[in-house]
Amino acid sequence: MKNYKMGIVAVALSLLLSACASGPGHSGWYDDWAACASAGAAAGIAGGATDDFDSAMAGAVGGFIVGGLICANSDTDADGVKNRKDDCPGTVGGAIVDQNGCEMDSDGDGVVDRLDECPGTPAGTRVNEVGCPFDADGDGVADARDRCPGTPAGAKVDEHGCELDSDSDGVVDSQDKCPNTQANTPVDNTGCVLAAEFKLEGVNFEFDSAKLTADSTAKLDDALKILKRHGDLKVEVAGHTDSVGSDVYNQGLSQRRAQAVADYLIGKGANADNITVKGYGESRPVADNATEAGRAANRRVEFRH
Repeated sequence: MKNYKMGIVAVALSLLLSACASGPGHSGWYDDWAACASAGAAAGIAGGATDDFDSAMAGAVGGFIVGGLICANSDTDADGVKNRKDDCPGTVGGAIVDQNGCEMDSDGDGVVDRLDECPGTPAGTRVNEVGCPFDADGDGVADARDRCPGTPAGAKVDEHGCELDSDSDGVVDSQDKCPNTQANTPVDNTGCVLAAEFKLEGVNFEFDSAKLTADSTAKLDDALKILKRHGDLKVEVAGHTDSVGSDVYNQGLSQRRAQAVADYLIGKGANADNITVKGYGESRPVADNATEAGRAANRRVEFRH
């Protein structure tokens, strides 16, 4: 009977040994020395129970000690750190770990060295799942260094993440319809040479009034970009009307409308010193005042430079 009891204990303990030697990348109850001790105690009780109560208790104590020692002094995941000190059981084979058995993260970005494709990330940098700095707009410049976030997909950028402006006209290449503009040449918002008389398309007023319509401000914001891009550009805001009404009235109305446009632009940051205002009334038509379409074309505001 005694031999039978010892055989049971030996089998149980050999199972513990095989569990503790299961190899790297695996984890389970056998990584915890307390769990191993408990399993050893259970094996001891099972062996002792075939004899008497005292033998069962003695087997429990012996199994507890032996089981705990076996697993506590083993290195189940073969990372060089004994189970009793290993805070990260089940480490992948070949991984470099610290004194606590946890994989190293040398740059402290939250991604272990084994998975980190961008080692040496500066402290505080937000990284993705492979340890590389976030690049939200996908332009190749990490967010932390990107001075121009939100760059359109496919746009070429400089080292700061800003779109290239090869001819330095203030219009980026992706929007420039006239590349290679001569230096210091005023351009419109498409990068083409600004016409000497540039009509402000879509700028309208309420009937017989100098009050801008609500949808005109967006168009004026486009004009504002030109003035801000060319800070030394001097322009005349020229107002024109159709031929309905007297010459004197139309001249005054065109003056007030031109002034309303200038006031809006200056209020939004345009340099007042570079802007003059003049109303031309009905004196310079661009279309036939005999038709509604012609009269609509003649009611306009222009930049002149």
